[in-house]
Amino acid sequence: MRDIDSPLGLLLDVDGPIASPVTRTIATPSIITDLIRLAGANVPIAFITGRSSAFIREQVVAPLRAVGLPDSMRMYGVCEKGAVWFPITAEGMGDVVIDESVALPGAAVDLLRSLVADRFSATMFFDETKQAMVSVEQRTDADDASYQAAAAEFNEAAFSVLVGLGLGIRFGDRIVPDADGAVGFRIDPTIISTDIESVTLDKDRGAERALAFFSESGSLPQVWRSVGDSRSDYLMADHLHTAGYDVAHVDVRPSDGILDRPYPVIVEGDLIHDAAGAKFLRHWVDKLSLG
Repeated sequence: MRDIDSPLGLLLDVDGPIASPVTRTIATPSIITDLIRLAGANVPIAFITGRSSAFIREQVVAPLRAVGLPDSMRMYGVCEKGAVWFPITAEGMGDVVIDESVALPGAAVDLLRSLVADRFSATMFFDETKQAMVSVEQRTDADDASYQAAAAEFNEAAFSVLVGLGLGIRFGDRIVPDADGAVGFRIDPTIISTDIESVTLDKDRGAERALAFFSESGSLPQVWRSVGDSRSDYLMADHLHTAGYDVAHVDVRPSDGILDRPYPVIVEGDLIHDAAGAKFLRHWVDKLSLG
């Protein structure tokens, strides 16, 4: 692959632009086939997500392999916002590496798991597949209004639990340092989940790790696109812009507010989530004459 130029690089959030936030699966078939076409054209593709490696294996890599990934490609996964990473080949996921230094203490994990089981299991579940952070997620049989009400209550309860353990924690504008004055963790709600994670983890860290991996297999393209549905996903493009690349960010949920950035921000008309992600991928398949 070193001697073949890459026309484009992609940093993709998973929930929203790739996987439906309703079904939590890749529900649009063209997303699978277009990702495979782009990978076959030597486009470096990194999935940079808060999801676990188990989720990516089952809901992203498995359907890609079922259709047929190319033998030669550049594909990578960075999960839990930079705490877990692995290569992806035609044979599937490679060795999974976990940064144990950013993981929540076991006592905190146990108490948060019990909190969900005792008070919130009707609307959410504790994600047992996470390896460094803690995530709770909306049950697919829970309506949005019920989940949002329960999530607000859970977030407050989780904040109290973590403060009670003496952990430095940030939640919104509230900051409680630990005994040494440090704030090591944060509570980060999304539309379908709450992540409790190290403050060192975010999408720019994932972007940095992906670029380092791709640089090992050859030169990097000058043109990059990042795609996401959360304001934190802009951090992928921020990193690329700071590094000097030609970058634009595709926002597939612009109703949350388009951020002012020194690079282009793209929206796909009135389309949102995976419908917008599918249109974006098809644009590049057509542009590169891969269809």
